[in-house]
Amino acid sequence: MIPLRDTIRSASYPVVNTALIALNVFVYLLELGQGSDLGRFIYIYGLVPARYSMPGIAAYFPLSHQILSLFSFMFLHAGFWHLLGNMWFLYIFGDNVEDRLGSARYLLFYLMCGLSSGLAQLALNWHANIPTIGASGAIAGVMGAYFMLYPNARILTLIPVFFIPLFFEIPAYFFLGFWFLIQLVSAASRHGNQVAGIAWWAHIGGFACGMLFLKVFTWLPSMGISPKVRRMTAKKTSHRLQLVRPGGPLDDPNLYGTITITPFEALTGTQKVVSIPGGLQKRLVRVKVPPGTKDGTLLRLRGIGKHMPDGRRGDLMLKVDVRF
Repeated sequence: MIPLRDTIRSASYPVVNTALIALNVFVYLLELGQGSDLGRFIYIYGLVPARYSMPGIAAYFPLSHQILSLFSFMFLHAGFWHLLGNMWFLYIFGDNVEDRLGSARYLLFYLMCGLSSGLAQLALNWHANIPTIGASGAIAGVMGAYFMLYPNARILTLIPVFFIPLFFEIPAYFFLGFWFLIQLVSAASRHGNQVAGIAWWAHIGGFACGMLFLKVFTWLPSMGISPKVRRMTAKKTSHRLQLVRPGGPLDDPNLYGTITITPFEALTGTQKVVSIPGGLQKRLVRVKVPPGTKDGTLLRLRGIGKHMPDGRRGDLMLKVDVRF
């Protein structure tokens, strides 16, 4: 299952989430520049349990390196697809969690989830001499927080079946719950060991800690910088592509639905592309919202309503919902 987007719109631009993605990409470019020294680079900055459990190996690393590795491992990746998969999941789920926590708390939350996932991997692979790398543990924490915050959100998901791309809107609780179940089954079948470079227990630990830390961080007061960042990064536009599920009385030829725009779009006008389910197909309709549109305004799209027995075709009436 490949998530394409969720249905929850964040009210502000995710500056920290975007910066984390950029930092991971930058570190990956550093890895590419290591050449034959890449293995040494990974061993120094990755999380290697044997460096902490075996005195003979630990003696080669100063305390500063041992502490740094507890954080630096979450910015390293084993290859392009490893990086792309992690960053895509962070892009899908991270903006909403940052929106809820605020930028400063979200950054601390992300690092704490990554650290906890690494400690979980250390505890269950105490003598392993294989580096654990990747942001997946920290991102699992973000997914755990999303699971708690938006269980009823829907995830537009691509599921290829025999090379045929099928698209489904899956509830977030099912998508993330199924993902977590896969991690548990995979970890149990490997008897707790890291196999094929996948740190299953880091994923599990990160997801569980994400749910726990969310409770803790929402109790903490917002840091002074967060309101200022929210004001500077507030979004002026809503999703360009919106899904509308129209309905109406059986004897009414018209269908009724709702589109959402921001106050800025209401003032200046905008255009949206509306996806309207219809049987096994979805129609894409371009909708023009004129400048000065008020909350509750009805937009009439002629000829997109119900087919009536007398051959007439009703209209689609879209109510404009103006919200921040």
